[in-house]
This record gives sequence, C-alpha cells and structure tokens, in this order.
Amino acid sequence: MKKEVSKKEPKYVAFSTQKGGAGKTTLTVLIASYLHYVKGKNVAVIDCDFPQHSIFEMRERDFKMVDEDEFYKGMAYEQITRLEGKKFYPIVESNPQEALNDADELCEKEDFDYIFFDLPGTLNNKDLIIALANMDYIIAPIAADHVVMESTLNYMIAVRDNIINTGKSNIKAMYLLWNMVDGREKSDLYEVYEGVIKELEFATLKTFIPNSLRFRREQSESRRPLFRSTLFPVDKSLIKGSNIEELSDELLEILK
Repeated sequence: MKKEVSKKEPKYVAFSTQKGGAGKTTLTVLIASYLHYVKGKNVAVIDCDFPQHSIFEMRERDFKMVDEDEFYKGMAYEQITRLEGKKFYPIVESNPQEALNDADELCEKEDFDYIFFDLPGTLNNKDLIIALANMDYIIAPIAADHVVMESTLNYMIAVRDNIINTGKSNIKAMYLLWNMVDGREKSDLYEVYEGVIKELEFATLKTFIPNSLRFRREQSESRRPLFRSTLFPVDKSLIKGSNIEELSDELLEILK
C-alpha cells in the first residue's frame, strides 16, 4: 500500500534487522524521543514487533511511573510547559499487516516529520515485506560479532535483492549503524568488517554508538537520571559520550 499524499508527507524510517539483541528497539526509542523532545520534530512510533511490543510496553511502564511518582509527574509538567504544550509522541501497538493503515490514520489527525517503525526481523512474511517496501529509509544496527554481522548482512542483501531491486519500493537508502561498540574508538576488527561491507556496496553511518550500561536506564523508583524513555529525552548528564546527539544530527541530514 502506497502512502497517500497529505498536507505533510512524513518520512517512514525503520531500525530493522533479523538478529535479536542488536539494539533496534532501544535505538528507535532513543532517536524518536531525542528528535521529538529536543530537536522540535513531530514523530510517531508504530510498534509492529509482535508479540512482545517492547516499545508499547515501555510507554505503559513510563505512564504508570509518571502517574504514581510525584518526581516524574513534576518532570512531565515541566517538560510540557517548556515545550509549550507539546504532547508526548504517539506509540501505536500494531502488526505488519496493519502498520501502514495505522500510520495513515495518524497522519489524518496530525502532521508528522518522521514515523518510526519497529518491525520484526524476518522476511518470510508477505505483510512485512510490503511494510518494508513502503519505508523511506532502513537503518540496520550491527555489532562486531560474526553471528550478528552474517545475519545482518544477509538481511540487507535480501532486502536489496528482493525489494529494492524490483523497482517497486519507496526505499531511498539503507544504512548500517555500528552499535554497542567497545571502547571510545573502533578497533582494527571493525576495519576488517567495514572492508566486507564496502565490497557489498552498503553504506555505513559515520556515527557509532558505544557499548554502555546507561542504555538500559529507564524510569525507576531510584529516580536516577533517565536514558531510555518514551516520555523524556536522554538526560543531559548522560548524553555526553553516548553519541545520541551526533546520531540524531546525522539522521536529520539524511532524512531531509
């Protein structure tokens, strides 16, 4: 199903890979929240990752914590006031079959700059292939691990050969994103893998995401600075060295 022309045509973006644990869900939340709450963009998320629906479940937890904890309630009030009444971005619990219709329904009610899709990591489903074909951009997280690399590169090859090369998709570009990088600098091992990526003629984003425990930090009763949240952006005290700001800026250049 093709996107209908509306007042504003949002970009459809998917962090997508078939290897579980590569970080696509966490990256979707971090980038959506940063672009929406810090960069002033209007975003939405379609959570199609059945049956776990991790992003939708995270939103439920986030709302519950705000409702029950005066500290987070105060944070939410301060943010809404500072952003002049800007709402939390919508997260729709969906599936590959309904994903595009759900996005259309959102766009009928409001203008969006970007709609992020959290899709299951497989190509053995017709509805998922149709959904992928309607993305504008696909970003596949990778790590310097043989199993992750092989799985992700095979996935990228399948998308290129079976979807993009048919000439019947909306996909403008696919990018690989180094995630969970050990240390502040990439090692020689990454150069070896990047040689393979270059041979396959895939593009890699310049920004890489370091491996850090902070990426798991959500709202909790301990009230520590937040990193991963659907209601708030990364806390300023944690943003340095995470490369989330740099990745957001790079994506904004690409997704114009």
